Amino acid sequence: MAASSLFCYNCNKEISNSVSTGRRDECPQCRADVHVCKNCEFYDSKSYNECREPQADVVKEKDRANFCDFFSPRQGPGSGVDKAAALRAAAESLFKKK
Repeated sequence: MAASSLFCYNCNKEISNSVSTGRRDECPQCRADVHVCKNCEFYDSKSYNECREPQADVVKEKDRANFCDFFSPRQGPGSGVDKAAALRAAAESLFKKK
């Protein structure tokens, strides 16, 4: 499997990852846990239980290491920008009357 990388939810720095992310892995820059909901591709603060995976168990602390079997490292940096708000702004600018 080719090496992949993810970006830390806490410091937004790239974390190189050879095969898989272990529960005890930490970000080398800020020492935050890596196997956390906020680093998962299924994490969505607007979804029920803040997770788009319907079969995942409830995890109370989204920024602490957990044992979720559905964890899949999020590719690309996290954004502080609300995606829905960004899309809405783009649509409004597209249809803006002059």
